[in-house]
Amino acid sequence: QEAFFALLQAGLWEKTVRLVPFGEVDYQEVMRLAEEQSVVGLIAAGIEQVADKAIPKEELLQFIGRTLQIEEQNKAMNCFIADVVDKMREEKINAVLVKGQGVARSYEKPLWRSSGDVDLLLDEDNYEAAKIFFAKMASSVEQEELVSKHIGFTIGPYLVELHGHMYFGLSPRAYKVVLEVEREILRMEGIRVWNNDGTDVFLPNPDNDIIILFIHFLGHFCFGGVGFRQLCDLCRLLWTYKEEIKPWLLKQRLERAGLMSEWKVFAAVAVDWLGM
Repeated sequence: QEAFFALLQAGLWEKTVRLVPFGEVDYQEVMRLAEEQSVVGLIAAGIEQVADKAIPKEELLQFIGRTLQIEEQNKAMNCFIADVVDKMREEKINAVLVKGQGVARSYEKPLWRSSGDVDLLLDEDNYEAAKIFFAKMASSVEQEELVSKHIGFTIGPYLVELHGHMYFGLSPRAYKVVLEVEREILRMEGIRVWNNDGTDVFLPNPDNDIIILFIHFLGHFCFGGVGFRQLCDLCRLLWTYKEEIKPWLLKQRLERAGLMSEWKVFAAVAVDWLGM
């Protein structure tokens, strides 16, 4: 576990790491933890930073092979997103990509972040149009959640989730703040643009992204389960956009949402375990 966290920090911050102090390391267990926490690419990036100890060749090749798989999966997903966004635009459907591949832009090696679903945030009209658009190409469709306006479509190997609201099931105070952030994003005032191989993909701007990510993380923590990938996403977003994120606005929103205590717990984990 100590070696795992040392390598995770090294990959997260691109810093030199020394493994000699940990003695004999069980790299199969490190790989198991990395898979469990969806941070194989970050551990591989950490292995690149090891300065004092050769990792057994068999284990090293295992990490390299798995990371190359993740890289190819991300390249394919990015192509899929570009294709879908282009086709949606042809149908006059506008959406903002949230979480996932957008957050990956915050990493030194975006293609080494383990990918998940494709999450799209849309206003009411675009949401209804997108349901029809994706139903035509989906192999299966989830039951729609009418209150939260959420529906998922399986398209090839990908799950595309449409969100009319980013409802995370926390308190009414938190939901009110999320709604305000959503409205700013959907007015196209609170966004940034990712040039995905020639296709402009809309993402939330850093101030809005951090709220969406943090409250989404808390929702999973309370009702489902979380891995270190989500914590690393928060850390990298804060770090990469530290000159753009407005601390006063973040503090104001967290206080209004009643989530300052939860933020301080996240901060302790980020500093004490992830080396932020």
